[in-house]
Amino acid sequence: MEQRHLGRTGLRVSRIGLGTLTWGRDTDEHDAADMLKTFWEAGGTLVDTADVYGDGEAEYLLGRLMDGLVPRRDLVISTKAGSVPDPERRVDGSRGHLLAALDASLARLGTDHVDLWQIHAFDPGTPLEETLHALDLAVGSGRARYVGVADFCGWQLAKAATWQLAAPGRTPLAGTQLEYSLLQRGAEREVLPAALDLGVGLLPSSPLGRGVLTGKYRHTTPADSRGASEHLAPFVEPYLDDTASHIVDAVTTAADGLAVTPLQVALAWVRDRPGVAAPVVGARNAQQLTAALSVEALSLPDEICRALDDVSAPVHRYPDHDWSTL
Repeated sequence: MEQRHLGRTGLRVSRIGLGTLTWGRDTDEHDAADMLKTFWEAGGTLVDTADVYGDGEAEYLLGRLMDGLVPRRDLVISTKAGSVPDPERRVDGSRGHLLAALDASLARLGTDHVDLWQIHAFDPGTPLEETLHALDLAVGSGRARYVGVADFCGWQLAKAATWQLAAPGRTPLAGTQLEYSLLQRGAEREVLPAALDLGVGLLPSSPLGRGVLTGKYRHTTPADSRGASEHLAPFVEPYLDDTASHIVDAVTTAADGLAVTPLQVALAWVRDRPGVAAPVVGARNAQQLTAALSVEALSLPDEICRALDDVSAPVHRYPDHDWSTL
């Protein structure tokens, strides 16, 4: 699999990442092992997790699998900290919490460092410079090799990345992670322009529109799908409207014309967008993952890309576009 630099750093990652959101909860050890081995054998390196995935079980499971199934040195392990299961305070970006969370993640993963450590969300209750100082301490102590943020909006990312570039000794942000697909192009409003300007690589999550872009929901909701799952159905439901259906129809038409699958078309589109380093795919089993990895050989023709751009174009008006054209 092709490797790409994450932002303007020396860190190289496979251009498709493996997500572990459901590991330790919906995905058991057997399926996780099959997926990790399939991913590794295909040349995949980037494995994305977080301390809150499965209440820590995802990290713990990944650590066990690295112990005997796949060499640690062959993987780029990315984890996150900052989200907390507290209804009164969903995010804790304090230095104390973040560094303690990193230590706990390392213990669960069974490693002395992670390759990429990301702040999981912006915390308005903590000074941003305090949150970012935790990133510097993590790199300075060797517990993290590179750092980034997740689910920051445009001004938050720009402020954080600029702060890290403003003085010697601070660690530049390597990446930012947030949802991006043909069904969710909000990142193009401000996040992607900021990331491109400041040298931060984008790691799209839910690149298949929460599974909807595969076409599986066109006529019904499969019983074994996330859309039929009690705790994941609300996650899928927003992308089952008429607007999404129109885009999925266009993806399916493109796939038929290219003799490939809608999954391959949707994933190739987001993988090759400007500023994207590696979409992170969350598969349910090795068969689904193999289908996603098959996109490696596909590059969409320019006319297909333009057609998909047009049918899924978000409405961006003032002040995001030149005011004189409005």
